[in-house]
Amino acid sequence: MIQILIRYSTLLFLTLLVLAFMSFSLAYLFPGDPLENLTGLVPQNEMQREALTRQFKLDGPYLIQFFHYVENMLAGNWGYSFTSGLPLREEVGIALPATIELATYAMLMALFIGIPLGYYAGMRCYSTSDHVINSTSITTYSFPVFWFALLLILIFSLQLDSAPLSGRISLLYDIEPITGFIIVDILLSELANKPLALKDAFSHLALPTLAIGAITTASMIRITRRSVIDVKHRPYIAAAVSRGLSSWQIFFRHILRNALLPILPLMAIQITTLITNAMIVETLFSWPGIGNWLIQAIYQRDYPALRVGMMAVSTVVITLTILVDLFNRLIDPSREKYERATV
Repeated sequence: MIQILIRYSTLLFLTLLVLAFMSFSLAYLFPGDPLENLTGLVPQNEMQREALTRQFKLDGPYLIQFFHYVENMLAGNWGYSFTSGLPLREEVGIALPATIELATYAMLMALFIGIPLGYYAGMRCYSTSDHVINSTSITTYSFPVFWFALLLILIFSLQLDSAPLSGRISLLYDIEPITGFIIVDILLSELANKPLALKDAFSHLALPTLAIGAITTASMIRITRRSVIDVKHRPYIAAAVSRGLSSWQIFFRHILRNALLPILPLMAIQITTLITNAMIVETLFSWPGIGNWLIQAIYQRDYPALRVGMMAVSTVVITLTILVDLFNRLIDPSREKYERATV
């Protein structure tokens, strides 16, 4: 186990180091002055330019500049936005949790709906109910996420007027950001009308979560169904049937756990898709997340924001992917043997 932890820690460290190098190089690849692209500060005169150059070590070799950049990133000095003039650390600290919150609720929807339906379809494979569930999941998975989100807006917001069109919560409620998760912040706040604020927040969450979660749920149904069908054809299932075990005993003793193990590694792949879809949906629902923030930065040519936003999103995706894969490796050590055997 110690070797596995060391290996994954080294992988995470090297990946983040390469990512930081790419983020630093963008300051030179973007149009304009590298000093401005790196700091977000526009020198007013030559004296101020020389002071900033010395402060950020831009007068030294490239590697010295890079290591000083990493030191500043670890210290929380991420530069300033061209458009707002605010520290990028504060802006990312507000936008990124909103995206993670949206992706978290969509993943919970996929886990609590997709996996049970996948088990049900797999246990009753090739029946009428299985064909209905499988066809629905394939159709839903085929929808482009932006098209599905626009369809939800058209039906529930414009036609039925049953869900808000945009935003995270109504302007009637002034919620102080504590954790960045709007539901948690409402619960931690001292509002007198918390139930109404929670109802309003859930109404704003409903359509974006459904737009992202439906496609992820469809993928989870197909993955789980395939895993259950594969387990049902294993020799130990036939042995259990020959011993006279009931279908429920076979399911809980043999199928449930053994079908779940192949699903967990695929969840690491879903994280990337989930966060990507969340960033796309944010622009349609004006959700104040990192995706919408990056789109505005592109429109306004806010190069420091683009550089730091890319770094933040990539770090979250890479870290979560490696952590999920590490968790899968720890709970299923047999993967190590089979993966080494296939090399």
